[in-house]
Formats: sequence, C-alpha cells, structure tokens
Amino acid sequence: MEPLKNARQEQFCLEYIIDLNGTQAAIRAGYAKKTANTTASKLLAKDNIAKRVDFLKNRRQVKCNIDAQWVLNRLNEIDSLDVIDILDDEGGFLPIREWPKSWRTSISALDIQKILGAKGEEALASVVMKIKWPDKTRNLELIGRHISVKAWEKEAADTSEDLAKALAALAGSLPN
Repeated sequence: MEPLKNARQEQFCLEYIIDLNGTQAAIRAGYAKKTANTTASKLLAKDNIAKRVDFLKNRRQVKCNIDAQWVLNRLNEIDSLDVIDILDDEGGFLPIREWPKSWRTSISALDIQKILGAKGEEALASVVMKIKWPDKTRNLELIGRHISVKAWEKEAADTSEDLAKALAALAGSLPN
C-alpha cells in the first residue's frame, strides 16, 4: 500500500502504530494539542486512514514475526512454568544463570537483598530473594480469550443452557 498523499495524515498513521495512542499520535504528527483527542477520533474513523494503519500494523507484525500462534505459544510456555525448575535440592533458589530461559524471561520482578550483621565475633550474612511470579490466572484468561480458543464463550453458552435447564426443571417441580 502506498503512503497517504496527505503528509500529516501519513505521519499520524506512523505515529499511531508506535503506541496505539491516537491523542499522542496526533500531537506528534503536528496537530493541535488542545483538539488532539477529537482529531485522532476523526482521523481513525476515516476509511483510508484505518486501512493504512491496518497495513502498517500488519507489516510490523510480519517484521517482528509475532502472530496469534506465537502469542499462544508464549502464554502456554508461561503457564507451564514449574517452580521446581529454579530450586535446588534444599529448596533454595538456583543461581539465576542456571534458570531456564522461560523463567528468566517470565518473572515480573526480582528483588535480592543481602543482609550483613555480626553476633559477637561471628559474622552473619543472609540473602532474601523475592520473586514476583507470572499471574497464572491472568495468563489462562488471555489464552481463553484468544479467538482460536474461545474458552470463555463456550463456558458462557454452557452456563446459560445449564441455567435454563435448571430453571425449567425447577418450574416443573413447583405446585400449581
């Protein structure tokens, strides 16, 4: 697809795919800051701009080699993390360099504190290590909401059918 003929609109499209923030994209493209929100909404509603944005997003997706399958594979990898992979035989953490890559790239935070002290002539040292684990429930929700999986849609349909059957059975058992 060819770039848009209107240079400012083309710049808006290029800016928009950076962070998908229409207001900021409009400002960065040179539109008035005061009306950037409205301008962005109007621009994104235009067919030629929507098509250009879709084209640019798809091109970026291909360049990054990230698609729905990649996302699902990564979510599955995160969901399959097993804490035993990063613990030694005594229940302490292995050195981080020995952790599987899936663990090193999936934790949200790592806080290591070394506490030094002395008791009489004896030097004391301890290490406190805090790890923020990936949110497994959120991870499963993301997997379930994926268009190929549709887990929550089926669950909602099953629940509605079950509720309807239960109500019908209840209504049938009530005296008139």
